[in-house]
Amino acid sequence: MKTSGVSSAAITNAMRYSQQRMQVDLVKAQKELNTGRVADVGLALGTRTAQSIPFARDLERLNAIVDSNALVASRLSSTQNALGQLGDVAQTLLAAMTTASSGDMTDAVARDSGRSALQSMTSILNTSINGEYLFAGTNTDVSPFNDFTDTGSPAKAALDAAFLARFGFAHDSPAAASVTASDMNDFITNDVMPQFFGPDWQANWSNATDEQIVSRIALNETTETSVNANIGGVKKLAMAAAIVANFFASPTLSSDAKRTVASRALSLAGESVSELGQTQSQVGIIQKRVSDATDRISTQVDLFEKHIVDLEGIDPYEAANRVNDLMSHIQTSFALTARIQQLSLLNFLT
Repeated sequence: MKTSGVSSAAITNAMRYSQQRMQVDLVKAQKELNTGRVADVGLALGTRTAQSIPFARDLERLNAIVDSNALVASRLSSTQNALGQLGDVAQTLLAAMTTASSGDMTDAVARDSGRSALQSMTSILNTSINGEYLFAGTNTDVSPFNDFTDTGSPAKAALDAAFLARFGFAHDSPAAASVTASDMNDFITNDVMPQFFGPDWQANWSNATDEQIVSRIALNETTETSVNANIGGVKKLAMAAAIVANFFASPTLSSDAKRTVASRALSLAGESVSELGQTQSQVGIIQKRVSDATDRISTQVDLFEKHIVDLEGIDPYEAANRVNDLMSHIQTSFALTARIQQLSLLNFLT
């Protein structure tokens, strides 16, 4: 009869190798339990992996569009709110000019209504969200609207220069008392309007681009998802407020000229209210398109996820049992290893 020795070191090493394998299996089992899918798609599916990969790729693209649409919806909602605020500014100026055009408002109150409108619209148009200016078009990192009330404003300087060039004196000069209603009306039509509806607008007032932000809201659908500060409603509101703030500040300009300014501002403010309302409607249509696109994509996402689960899904109860079994085996292995390591010939002899 032949006997062979048994090494406690060999047993310990065997137990250690077994523990390492079980720990690797435990990591995979825990991953499957947490994700609900197989840890190694290629190993589990074999040739069917070719079906799973396109589904996963398309699902990632769809989820990216859903996330992008959430940002687009947030921007459109903020734009809609800002347009509503601009409409309120225009309505307030409209009400003030209705009184001023009849001569029942003091020059100071009329002037302040124009300044207030300019300051309010400057603040609204320079609104930003997530670090991007809403009304800047594609030039989202630059504030889109220059403040007319700032010292050294190029827009105010251009307006004053136009008055001086037309009449030969400043609007606050004593000679301004000679300006008639007809003169003022002709000046506003031929000299002031081109500053707002020509190239001077972007030279003096706006830093926004005419190009809008175009977003992909579905795999095969794109749309403009911004509004810039160069739209007609903004220009008309800016012109109405600017001529009121500038010319009602003159103590010498004739009353007839000021009433003409108020009348033209009244007309411009009314048109601005209408055009801003139309822009709000257009933004609302885009909001509906984005919402509908997101709903359609969400349905597609659900279908793709179902197909992926059918291919890669696991039984959660089986995965939980496998994790529990592996943890139990590992704990038992650790306990046995500790007992074996306590075996010593010296302990036996003593």
